[in-house]
Amino acid sequence: MKTYQVKTYGCQMNVHDSERIGGLLEAAGYVPVAAEGAPDLVVFNTCAVRENADNKLYGNLSHLAPAKRENPDMQIAVGGCLAQKDRGEIVKRAPWVDAVFGTHNIGSLPALLERARHNRAAEVEILESLETFPSTLPTKRESTYSGWVSISVGCNNTCTFCIVPALRGKEKDRRPGEILAEVRALVAEGVSEVTLLGQNVNTYGVEFGDKLAFGKLLRATGGIEGLERVRFTSPHPKNFTDDVIAAMAETPNVCHSLHMPLQSGSDRVLKEMRRSYRSAKYLEILDKVRAAMPDAAITTDIIVGFPGETEEDFQGTLDVVERARFSSAFTFQYSIRPGTPAATMEDQIPKAVVQERYERLVALQERVSWEENRKLEGSVVEVLVTAGDGRKDEATGRLSGRARDGRLVHFNVTPSATDPAGNAEGVRPGDVVTTAITYGAPHHLVADGAVLSHRATRAGDAWASGKATKLPGVALGMPSLGRKPLPTQEGPACAC
Repeated sequence: MKTYQVKTYGCQMNVHDSERIGGLLEAAGYVPVAAEGAPDLVVFNTCAVRENADNKLYGNLSHLAPAKRENPDMQIAVGGCLAQKDRGEIVKRAPWVDAVFGTHNIGSLPALLERARHNRAAEVEILESLETFPSTLPTKRESTYSGWVSISVGCNNTCTFCIVPALRGKEKDRRPGEILAEVRALVAEGVSEVTLLGQNVNTYGVEFGDKLAFGKLLRATGGIEGLERVRFTSPHPKNFTDDVIAAMAETPNVCHSLHMPLQSGSDRVLKEMRRSYRSAKYLEILDKVRAAMPDAAITTDIIVGFPGETEEDFQGTLDVVERARFSSAFTFQYSIRPGTPAATMEDQIPKAVVQERYERLVALQERVSWEENRKLEGSVVEVLVTAGDGRKDEATGRLSGRARDGRLVHFNVTPSATDPAGNAEGVRPGDVVTTAITYGAPHHLVADGAVLSHRATRAGDAWASGKATKLPGVALGMPSLGRKPLPTQEGPACAC
């Protein structure tokens, strides 16, 4: 059987697309490569948002050229946003690539590989619009306990810094019945947490004319028995309405966590970015969220060094960050993306200035995050145990997981002389524990006391037996489901 490896760059949408790529390939007879093995097929699922995306891809492709020369039957495929942007340029720069596919035709990959194998020539297929909604494709899920569920693809916004709408296309919405059918299918497999995914989730419903559709969808998830946690990402402040806040507050399984991109605290820069809100409106939304859910953890995205940003503009961002009290922030230095309006704007900010501002922003957010996390010391939290979130767990004798508000928690799993009851032996990824926070660090919480309770779950059973959730394409109706054992080792995936 042929083996494969998928290397993923970019956002959650790309991560979920890679799960579909894995599902397609396994339906076509491929199996994940062993950790130390040489794959018969390598698929790069690319991102085009950052300036160095091209360098990463072509650097990795050049590293594979010797392996391709040694084994001409090995295949290399490139998909995702950079493939949609560069198209045939990829095989010009890296003629040893076998297949190039875009964001709109993931389902074409197996056929493209077969044609390339038969013709001994590269196959490039880039569509201008969506061929089929991606969730109709088979999906090989990477987690037994948490799953992505796409509710829409594409974006109707025109932010001047963003290349995504040009590469993902206009927004396309799934019908609510199809989304809920997929969620029920995941829950039937033992999944306890889902994240509703879209380029702009809170405009969901625009295609079928229901401006309140997203809030209704959140409430509908509340009726799905066995679903413990619902998250979503990412909303846009201009479309964030009171009915969504009410749905979050009143639906028990919707987590009180919100990722709300700010991008800049300067009203002048927001206007230049074509972000249709201003800082006062943004902060008003946060006040409403916290009035309804005082325990809500709010995270954000911020761009430093947008063309023309003055020191006064940047101070506006610092002021909003201080006022907003984000639990964490994804901070980015502006980078030129060809094809975006911002790329040709005057007053591009010198790199040294951007770097200095970036460091000030990071230092401020780190202080705010630390102050907010220290407030949680002594509180009891419910933790969904995860795999891979605690890189130092083996050395510290801890396991890691996510609290309901999304914060990372490292908790004690070994007994001590003074606390012999603190042993959490048998806790597995997918299980749920409660524990008391003993220390709040800038980027995580620590619970070094006894585990107060431990609930084994079907997701934990699946993890322990080496099984992961595999679904066929899910459309409206009752999908057929089944758990299939995975190989002992799975091929590693690279996420950047």
